[in-house]
Amino acid sequence: MYNSIVMVKQVPDTANISGKVMKDDGTVNRAKLPAIFNHEDKVALELALQVKERYGGKVTAITMGPPRASDILRECLYMGADEAYLISDRKFAGADTLATSYVLSEAIKKIGDYHFVFAGRQAIDGDTAQVGPQTAEKLNIPQITYTEEIIEVSDNKIKAKRKIDGGYEVVESTLPVLLTVLKDVVSPRPFSAKRVMAYKNAKSLIDLEKLTEENSLLYIDKLVHEYEERGLFIKTLTMDDLQLDEQRCGIKGSPTKVYKVESVVLGGTDHIRIEPTKNGIGELIDKLMKDHIFG
Repeated sequence: MYNSIVMVKQVPDTANISGKVMKDDGTVNRAKLPAIFNHEDKVALELALQVKERYGGKVTAITMGPPRASDILRECLYMGADEAYLISDRKFAGADTLATSYVLSEAIKKIGDYHFVFAGRQAIDGDTAQVGPQTAEKLNIPQITYTEEIIEVSDNKIKAKRKIDGGYEVVESTLPVLLTVLKDVVSPRPFSAKRVMAYKNAKSLIDLEKLTEENSLLYIDKLVHEYEERGLFIKTLTMDDLQLDEQRCGIKGSPTKVYKVESVVLGGTDHIRIEPTKNGIGELIDKLMKDHIFG
């Protein structure tokens, strides 16, 4: 049996960016965009679930983010994850990849009992592809990036295929290991109707605290116990729970600084109309070859 921890992230839907969601400084106003499950992380979750189905074990989903990030943790439960952790604290705000990987690695250490750590190659809101490798470094475990396929797991080792320029290579690693996964490796499974009905009311500690604020007859300790008994409690980890160094978290722990932001507008220049005829297409091909664009 092999246990997996999957790092997932809620991201703004950058495919729908328009002028209405851009601030004057050129950055994205995330509040104006719908939040979605980062696709590559969902693929990583699917791969972890396939490992569970082949070899046994359990799958734990974790995410670092604001309280609303518990939405994608419920989606993880709908797909088949066994448990979920929300890592949330105001002091984590503004974290770059260095600070994020520090918090995630400490959370993984606290959860423990894992053989695999899965993550998408990168998130669509940052495109850095750094959090996975940095987390592996802080955990002091090997990593396999650009994973395309898990070929075999046996004798506390994994054999996997990873993408490289011009092809692929097959590598072997001891466990535990962190794997970053490409977006088109597998198709994430749809939600299970039974699991949606079972976990649609799953809540984090922050969700339950809001309920007690709205209703003075509810008590947080009793609510937490009730949701734990029903298997509907999304565990929450804060800075105090993880006993983190505040200087390494959030903005304080993020050396990355944005020097300048520029809005780039691509404007058209001269254009040539190509007639939708055999001769027109032939002329276009001749011009592209003459300009060494291809051929």
